[in-house]
Amino acid sequence: MALTKLPKNAFATGSVDASKIEDGTIQAVEVSGTITEDKIATGTIANASLVNSSITINGTSISLGGSSSVGVDVNWQSVQTTGFTAVAGNGYFVDTTSSAITVTLPASATLGDQIAIKDYAGTFASNKLTIGRNGHNIQGVANDSLISTNRASLLLVYVDSTKGWIYAEESNVADLQAPAFTSATGGTITTSGDFKIHSFTGDGCFVVSTLGNVSSFPGNPLAGPSNVDYLVIAGGGGGAGSDGSGAGGAGGYRTTFPSPGCNAGAFPISATTYPITVGAGGAQAANGVQGNNGSPSIFSTITSTGGGGGGARAAGNSGGSGGGGGENTTDTNPGGAGNTPPVSPPQGNPGGTAGPHSYPIEYTGAGGGGSGGSGSPAVNVKDGGAGGNGTANSITGSPVTYAGGGGGGAGSTAPLGNPPFGIGGTGGSGGGGAGGNSGPSGGAGTPGTANTGGGGGGGGAGFATGPGSSGGKGIVVIRYKFQ
Repeated sequence: MALTKLPKNAFATGSVDASKIEDGTIQAVEVSGTITEDKIATGTIANASLVNSSITINGTSISLGGSSSVGVDVNWQSVQTTGFTAVAGNGYFVDTTSSAITVTLPASATLGDQIAIKDYAGTFASNKLTIGRNGHNIQGVANDSLISTNRASLLLVYVDSTKGWIYAEESNVADLQAPAFTSATGGTITTSGDFKIHSFTGDGCFVVSTLGNVSSFPGNPLAGPSNVDYLVIAGGGGGAGSDGSGAGGAGGYRTTFPSPGCNAGAFPISATTYPITVGAGGAQAANGVQGNNGSPSIFSTITSTGGGGGGARAAGNSGGSGGGGGENTTDTNPGGAGNTPPVSPPQGNPGGTAGPHSYPIEYTGAGGGGSGGSGSPAVNVKDGGAGGNGTANSITGSPVTYAGGGGGGAGSTAPLGNPPFGIGGTGGSGGGGAGGNSGPSGGAGTPGTANTGGGGGGGGAGFATGPGSSGGKGIVVIRYKFQ
């Protein structure tokens, strides 16, 4: 008969140990009562002999008896006093007591990577911390971050290529975008101190690729403004051809310079392309023909109107500045109106008035208006009226005067062409051309100076060679802070 059970006293106490029992031969139903802790020697039951040999925390399986950190997986490092490249999973105490420091983010990153930073000495406001993006976006923007508040604490977590590193936790952090300065191309580029100047002497495009972000950094001297200053000068009007030849008015003069706030710019722009139009001067007019108006110059929403053409025995034309009136036998011919269409502040002034001629002096022209003053009237003598003066502007870094009116053409003693001869009116400062003389040494007026918007001089009376002259071409200048 087979042996199925052993009596209690079949084995001496301690004579049967684990090595003498095959795994699985003792079933739970064969154990009567509870196996108490004192019956199990330490280490006698291996994990492999257990049905559940591990636990899972946050998706990670941990064997019984193993260990793992619970919470944010950040390993804090010793205090950093110079620039360094951060490693995902680490936290850094950063001390900027001696100088500003740049922490460079890792070149590669994956979803969930974390980096913690803490202002160790409370000095980020005086010596700022820059977080270098190292090719990744920060908060969805391709800019470094500037931390400039004391006791700042933050935790960066990498999300994806679109948003890059996100600030998952922030404390005492003001603005997280590093200061950027406006960057653009187009025209002839020069510098003056911290400013770039784009000068357009012909049509072109002002292309803005990056905007300054001073609005994100109140009081931060490192930040660049997103505004610009401009100078927009239209083409000057042409002078009338002899006889009675009024001068051309200056092209419209519009500017924001000097602007408030240390000339940091007064005109808002965006990151886009701005077509630039530079107005041509009014073309030369033949004998006895009214002067031609100049063409407008345009930047964004700013349009300066071309100068008015001079009058040929008629009133001058209206424009940015008005053309001078031309003398006639019996009529008083006014100068053209300036600041047409009207803008504030005004872009120019009216041309001078020409009265009826006083025999034997005939057909003297009035001066064209300038941005700084009106054209002078022609008097009942042989000399032409002076052009109105222009206005000095230092937007390019040094003072240059623009938009002077042309001088009126001179008259002569009847019959035409006989002495005494008259002298053409002087052109206004800022590129205004002089009027033509009425003697053997003169005739045609002097053209306005190119890229000043100066008005052309009127032609001298009594000569077949006394046509009016062309107005000066305009200019567009744009200035902004770049460092």
